[in-house]
Amino acid sequence: MTRALKVAVQMDPMDTVNIDGDSSFALMLTAQARGHFLWHYEVRHMSLGEGGGDKGRLLAKARPVEVRRERGNHYTFGPEHEVDLGSMDVILMRQDPPFDMAYITATHMLEHIHKADGTGTLVVNHPVSVRNAPEKLLVTHFPELMPPTLVTWDVDAIKAFRAKHQDIIVKPLFGNGGAGVFRIKPDDENLASLLEMHFARSREPLMIQRYEAAVRAGDKRIILVDGVPMGAVNRVPAQGEARSNMHVGGRPEKSVLTAREREICDRIGPVLREQGLIFVGIDVIGDYLTEINVTSPTGLQEIQRFDGTDLSAAIWDAIEGKLQR
Repeated sequence: MTRALKVAVQMDPMDTVNIDGDSSFALMLTAQARGHFLWHYEVRHMSLGEGGGDKGRLLAKARPVEVRRERGNHYTFGPEHEVDLGSMDVILMRQDPPFDMAYITATHMLEHIHKADGTGTLVVNHPVSVRNAPEKLLVTHFPELMPPTLVTWDVDAIKAFRAKHQDIIVKPLFGNGGAGVFRIKPDDENLASLLEMHFARSREPLMIQRYEAAVRAGDKRIILVDGVPMGAVNRVPAQGEARSNMHVGGRPEKSVLTAREREICDRIGPVLREQGLIFVGIDVIGDYLTEINVTSPTGLQEIQRFDGTDLSAAIWDAIEGKLQR
């Protein structure tokens, strides 16, 4: 890329960033090292319509930002001002889920400025595809790659699934980081209470999957860049924990792709590329694909520490290539 890009990062507050693990921070460091200019804003600072005298434009109160790998002093903001997001070359949509109506509304707003052909603002990932591909539902388009899975509101259907598969995982569709994920063993008497509690608080269905004992050896996060697998990290659950997410104590380990994992990536990669999903993290347990994460994937820094692969650079190569085209 020969010119410096204007890059706005839509994310959570900068003071919440873990500089040793945050993938957004890694992407920002790489962009800055390449000479690109960075702005930071939060979703709550966006406005669509009249603002600053402009009709029908997508604006945000944003701040120029410089980042550095210095704990406790990892960013410096410039003065806040109203920015026309349509004037940016790249928008990185990196706010954390939950994938709720606020998240969905942000994708509708970004759709006004996204130009996939490289002639205008490139939103990463494609806002329409993100809206249509919440992590636990996009994966259901590949049933041949998944463990037995049920998505439903129907309590009787859930009980029948459990009767068939005995050991099951119950998880909310639109959470993240392992929040609200339960393992229900064959002798567990809490399923009915769990379902009552969930449906009393939410109108959303649940995802039910057969428990895969292979998770004790790890739940592998594989990063695909523009549909191509670029690296992986294995996440081993803590003792006494069914979840392997690093947010809840999962231990990262160096990993390489197996033949089965490459088969999975070959199957889904063209679909991801076609939908403009440049930065994707998939989860694989044993021989099964369990999630396709497109909203705010993580894992870049862990992979680089283990095998030296700079996936932030690969992602920026893909972004810059699309803008050049």
